[in-house]
Amino acid sequence: MITLQTDGVEMLVLDKTHLQRWIGAVAASYGFAVGKINYIFCSDERELEVNRQFLGHDYYTDVITFDYSSEHVLSGDIFISLDTVRSNAEQIGTTFENELYRVLIHGVLHLTGQEDKTPDAHAEMTRKEDLALEML
Repeated sequence: MITLQTDGVEMLVLDKTHLQRWIGAVAASYGFAVGKINYIFCSDERELEVNRQFLGHDYYTDVITFDYSSEHVLSGDIFISLDTVRSNAEQIGTTFENELYRVLIHGVLHLTGQEDKTPDAHAEMTRKEDLALEML
């Protein structure tokens, strides 16, 4: 089950049924089922607060994933800063919607165990995001 929440920002208009099908298909391609994935859309300031409080990081980011998965069932909370998604879209010359879907699936890929801390892992994450976006 996918839930969509906001924390201090306006709710986005997303086709939740389509989103659930897409995320389910991506999860299945990695051998996982979808449990409860909770997306929390927020501002840069709220994302920074979460980053500081729970991860000890003092920087802005577009997505923070808290993994509660077990066995082959994906579950977690995924915080997404709409401010950063918007500015990243402008910087790379894509639409807000395209960048939002990339970040939505980025969090899911973290739940499957994909990391992005090293240059090679980051490149692999981007490749997997691209493959997932083709399934959209």
